[in-house]
Amino acid sequence: MGNALSTITAALLAIVLILFFPFMQTAQREEDLRMLAAYNSLVQFTDAVRNKGYVSPEMVEDFSGELARSGVVFDIELEHRHKKYHPEYGDPADAATFQHEFKVVYDAYFTEDVMQVLYPDDSGGNASLDRNLYMMELGDFWVVTLIPRSRSTYEILSGYLVGLTGKEGSSGKLTYGGMILNEDY
Repeated sequence: MGNALSTITAALLAIVLILFFPFMQTAQREEDLRMLAAYNSLVQFTDAVRNKGYVSPEMVEDFSGELARSGVVFDIELEHRHKKYHPEYGDPADAATFQHEFKVVYDAYFTEDVMQVLYPDDSGGNASLDRNLYMMELGDFWVVTLIPRSRSTYEILSGYLVGLTGKEGSSGKLTYGGMILNEDY
């Protein structure tokens, strides 16, 4: 009786392994392709912003559409760091104490600030969304971060395999950015 039980258990285990692991590999490849498509869209959008020096509502909507086609739901975080130079003084009230040095400071503006410029609340029916540009200057920094909100088939399957049922096994975020290279507005 013990020999029959071990034979049945081995047969069931073999069937599970024959079906489960190819399914896991297929799900992993599918997730890799989706994340690669999302990263490609991220790079194209960010480089377009860096080369033009501005963001338009049309650019954001095209980017969101590209991400939707990747099959993964993302939270999009935007960050613009504006470069400023502050002169160093021994006594800030006395201009004669200028120390011939400048300190570089970055003012940071995030998603809410950018969206407020692109889609103002008080825009009437006459305003064209194409003219609501969020403009940046040469030397500023632009960074876009994508945080996946949905769980893929691979994450669910690997969660069952190792015993995770929550968001603990979710894949990392995608970040890309750089310095503004041009002011094309």
